[in-house]
Amino acid sequence: MQFYDAATGKVDYRAWKDHDAALAFGFRDSSDAFYTDVQVGVAFLTPQLWRIEAEVYERKYPNFELDGLIYVNEDGDMWDVGTMFYSRDAVGRAEFLSGKGFDMPYAGQLNDQATRGYHLAGIGYEWTIQEMQRAAKLGRALGSEKAGDATLAAKVFKRSVAMTGRTPGATTSEKNWTGLVNDPNVPVSNVAATGTGTTTAWANKTPDVISKDIWDGVNAVESQTGEVHTATTVGLPTAKLRYIEQTRMTDGSGRIIDFIRGDNAAGGRTIQFVNIRELAGAGASGTDRMMAWDNDRQVAQFHLPGEHTFLAPRQASDMTYSVGGIMNVGGTEIRLPKAVVYRDGI
Repeated sequence: MQFYDAATGKVDYRAWKDHDAALAFGFRDSSDAFYTDVQVGVAFLTPQLWRIEAEVYERKYPNFELDGLIYVNEDGDMWDVGTMFYSRDAVGRAEFLSGKGFDMPYAGQLNDQATRGYHLAGIGYEWTIQEMQRAAKLGRALGSEKAGDATLAAKVFKRSVAMTGRTPGATTSEKNWTGLVNDPNVPVSNVAATGTGTTTAWANKTPDVISKDIWDGVNAVESQTGEVHTATTVGLPTAKLRYIEQTRMTDGSGRIIDFIRGDNAAGGRTIQFVNIRELAGAGASGTDRMMAWDNDRQVAQFHLPGEHTFLAPRQASDMTYSVGGIMNVGGTEIRLPKAVVYRDGI
């Protein structure tokens, strides 16, 4: 039976669910065998899980996606133990020479090697025999909610590790990792104390001064890297981004974000603004943090050699069938920290 329409690229889940319902009805007379025969339970679950997993992986959970924030490196597989990479820097400079001299300067290289370990993580879901029997007796397909919950939990896990190095809700990193918003090698300082009463918070600053704070961070990427890298992206806590989206410049000419973002048609530099909720409270003394960086895979990447994948169902206990879900995660690696800048106290 064909459930995939190549012309539209869509899966006909309604037809698939009807097919699963007919399959479930076929198990109606043998549902009691779920108690004593593992194979009957697995035979009931397996074709339904094909549909469930396909349906779940079609869903999008934008609040936890990493698109636009960091490059996701999926090189490798579920069982890789880590990766090794090399970095190189050129040394040497040209100088004036004497025609009879023996002091020719030569260019050289500084080479470095680093490794990154990967770690297995997982989240799955379960079906009880009671749920399976009821579905079979009623001729109904099993729902996809449990698989969806597991997939969402995996996305929350990956997002938290990528941004902070910590698992969701944790205050410390189990693997001693840091993330995109809190790498200790990234240059960090407070924004200028140019607000009312020499304060740093944007709540006490004019739009013009806020604009300068942002430009100072953007320009720092260029100066720190000797103009090798320029900031392409500015990350802000959601509330701060919404503020500069809605607040006009002092002269009323346009919003703060428009003034910073520029206009390609006019030959200006376009800067992408993204909201990163993990920046709220990430700065010194729990203040909000702004970051500007060259959003390129050479600068920062999140290692995910094994995407979250469901395993085959198995009988986990007398009354339960389980479907494990595993992923191989390597965390966030900022390879060129000077191409990133943090500004605290906003």
